[in-house]
Amino acid sequence: MTLKVALDATPLEGTRTGVGEFCQEILEAFATRADLQVGAFAISRRGRNGIAGLLPSGVKALGRTGPGLPARVLHASWARWPFPPVELYTGQVDLVHGTNFVVPPARKAAMVVTVHDLSPLHFPQWCRPAARAYPDLVKKAVEWGAWVHTDSAFVGQEVVEALGVPEERVRAVHLGVSPAPATAAEDLAGLLPAWVTSYILAVGRVEPRKDLPTLVRAFGAIAASRPGLALVLAGPGGSGSTQLEEAIAASPAKGQVVPLGWVQDRARDTLIKQATVFAYPSLYEGFGLSPLHAMAAGTAVVASACGALEEILGEAAWLVPAGDDLALADALERLVDDPAARAQLAQKGRQRAAQFSWESCAEGLASLYHELASSRIS
Repeated sequence: MTLKVALDATPLEGTRTGVGEFCQEILEAFATRADLQVGAFAISRRGRNGIAGLLPSGVKALGRTGPGLPARVLHASWARWPFPPVELYTGQVDLVHGTNFVVPPARKAAMVVTVHDLSPLHFPQWCRPAARAYPDLVKKAVEWGAWVHTDSAFVGQEVVEALGVPEERVRAVHLGVSPAPATAAEDLAGLLPAWVTSYILAVGRVEPRKDLPTLVRAFGAIAASRPGLALVLAGPGGSGSTQLEEAIAASPAKGQVVPLGWVQDRARDTLIKQATVFAYPSLYEGFGLSPLHAMAAGTAVVASACGALEEILGEAAWLVPAGDDLALADALERLVDDPAARAQLAQKGRQRAAQFSWESCAEGLASLYHELASSRIS
C-alpha cells in the first residue's frame, strides 16, 4: 500500500538547525521509498513561499504559494478548534506529519507530531512566546487524534508524564547522523590564530540552555599552563550571548578563547574533525545531534549527563554533571593531556555514531505511518 504523506518542511527555511537537518534527511530518505508518496508543505505566510527551492529531488511542494496567514494566527486557532484543516492546503492525503511541535488538524488523514524536547516546560524564561505555546498545541493535537513521535525514549517518557499523553500514542524513533564528510586542513585557513596548537571546540547557537559560560569557566581552570590550547566557539549569537560575553570577560584565560560566530558548513566540519576535544555542556537535551556529529568525525566528546544524552551517547562520551565546571575541567584536562584516552574514546564514538542512521529513522517513521493509516482505515 502506497501512502500519500504530507510533511511540514517549514524548518528547511532559514539558518539550518537540527530540526531542519531532520526534515532534510527524512525527506531525502522518503523520496526513494516505493511505499510512500511524500509531499512537503508549509502553511504559514512566511514558510509557504520559502520551501519550494529547498526540497530534495522527488519531493514536490503541496498547496498554493502567495499570501497566507501568519503562524501565530494559525496556532491560536488550532489551540481552540480544528480549523483550518490541513486538507485546505495539501489536498487529500493519508497522513500529515508536523515535524516541529505543531501539526495542523486533519479532517480524514492520520496525524503525527514530532516533539523534540520539552524545553518550553523546563525553561520557559529562555523560550520565545511562540515556543511556550507548543506543549498546549501538542496536547490539543492529541485531542484531535494525533500520535506523538519523539527523538528519544527520554522525551517520550516526558511527554507521557508531563503532557498526559497516553503511552500507547507515543513512539520514540531515534534521529540519524550522516557520515563525517571529507575535510582538509586548508578549510581552517584564517579561522584560527597562529598561536593555536590544539583546541577544545563547542558548536551551536549561543543559548542559555547550552551553558557555554560553564565551559568558559572550566577552560579557565586548565588553560594557564597550556598556552597553545584554545577554546573555540563556533555558532551564531543568540539569547545567551550576553552571559557568554560576561563569562569570557571574567575568565583568566580570555585571551585563549576564540569566538568565531557562524561559520560555513565545510569549515565547521573541519573544525570538528581536527578538534582535540568536542565539548557539549548543555543543561538539557532531547537528543544530541552535535555530539553525535563529533563522534562520527572521530573526535573525543565530553558532554553533560542530562536529558537524553546518556541514552544517545552511552559510554562513548565522557559524561559529567550538568553545570559542574570543576568536573568538566577535570574531564577536559585529562583528555587534552592523554592522547591514548582520546583515541580510545574516539573509537568508541565512531562505533556509537554508526548505530544511528537516517535510513533507520525513516524506516521507523514509515512503519508508524503505515500502522496509523491501517488503523484509520479499519
